[in-house]
Amino acid sequence: MTYDLPGPLTRSRLESGQALFRHGARYTKSAQKSAARGFKAPAQIIIDRAQGDYVWDLDGNRYIDLQNGWATNPLGNCHPEVVEAVHQAHVRYGYHWEHPLRFELAEQLADVMPGRHFPRFSFEVSGTEAVEAAIHLALCHTQRRYIISFTSAFHGESLGTKMLSGYGSENNLFMEPWAGGVLKAPFPYSENIPAGMSPDQYVDYCLWYLESHIPNYIAPADNVAAVIIEPGLAEGGNWIPSKVFLAGIRRICDKFDWLMIADEVLTGLWRTGRMWGVDHYSVLPDMIIVGKNLSGGIEACAGVATRDDILGDNPRASSGSTFAGTPGGCAAGLKTLEIYQRDGIVSSAADLAGIAVERMASWTRTYAIVKEVRCLGLLMGISFSHRDPASLDEGYEDSWVARTVRNEMLVNGVWAICDTEPTVRMYPALNMSKENLLKALDIVESAIQKVENGAQLVGDFPAMPSGVTGF
Repeated sequence: MTYDLPGPLTRSRLESGQALFRHGARYTKSAQKSAARGFKAPAQIIIDRAQGDYVWDLDGNRYIDLQNGWATNPLGNCHPEVVEAVHQAHVRYGYHWEHPLRFELAEQLADVMPGRHFPRFSFEVSGTEAVEAAIHLALCHTQRRYIISFTSAFHGESLGTKMLSGYGSENNLFMEPWAGGVLKAPFPYSENIPAGMSPDQYVDYCLWYLESHIPNYIAPADNVAAVIIEPGLAEGGNWIPSKVFLAGIRRICDKFDWLMIADEVLTGLWRTGRMWGVDHYSVLPDMIIVGKNLSGGIEACAGVATRDDILGDNPRASSGSTFAGTPGGCAAGLKTLEIYQRDGIVSSAADLAGIAVERMASWTRTYAIVKEVRCLGLLMGISFSHRDPASLDEGYEDSWVARTVRNEMLVNGVWAICDTEPTVRMYPALNMSKENLLKALDIVESAIQKVENGAQLVGDFPAMPSGVTGF
């Protein structure tokens, strides 16, 4: 079945967003401009309900969920046990800071950290807050000024984390003065490889830049506090760094006494097939940032795990906002970890990842628009380009193809993510049924085939304002 999207109830609600949300005042003008260039309006949905592997829109249409709450529902939507655990915490504790669940969750997290090397935990509300807490800890612990992050990285949507993220200069307009303590280093992902360089050569270059160029020409090594890295570049397109690159960062951090911070908000807790993304690399960071999967998608819960010396005896350390470590959030975290262990979620996720890898293995050879397929556990991404970009107008972007593939997926019943990157990102629940995963991948391939054969592009046609980030 193919859906005509948005349906009437969804459209009515979306139209009201033009008066409520960002970009609403310019939507009509932007849409008219895109239509004049031959692009079509993207399909959109608003969720009416969610359960397990599925979501339903306001018009009653059902979708297999590969969007997964932006990778926040590891056990599928609205897992009943997690919902009940949160409810019981609300009924018993209401909201107060000092409740026993805070201690219980911190103890369990310490037990599952790499090598049990991170006994200290600071609760935060979101991944964004947790990143900022980690950066503050690093600055206070080292008493140094600079933080190194990577191009195309994403670490959050606050002012501070926007400075860390790999936005282009246009996105940082008006914020330049706030970025003085952040140094950007190149990240060796495929679409950024300079002409004439092999992937391995670019990895070497990026490590050289980190080890030699920054200390020699940008900031003294003894004034750099930390390097923050995602062990799987999520928002930037689900790019997966090489073992050489992660090992090189660890070596350089050891050489200069820099802290290595692993942002595991999206990659942590078995999303990549291992407990932590860094487990694939035999690398031990100095801090791990936790979020998303921690609380089963039901209640906000995040934080920073680190060594005793960084958080246990740091007089300047301060973090934790009003709703950090709520009873409901901690209850969700405890129940999620329990279900992981009880129901063999690790094994389930590994089986699903194997199915996905096998199913998508031939797509780069079969379809001209598919540049690369990436899969680390259930961190899945497909990069696209137009089969004949020379035939297109000046200003063409590969993201237009990715948006169109995602659009075709949606109208055929699969919900996934595509932002401004030329990549469709997919995050199946770690316990999704094999039948639903295979069905979803069939729909993905059918969408690729349709776009390969000349489907009308979504292009830069804007989404109707809905109050959320992304498309």
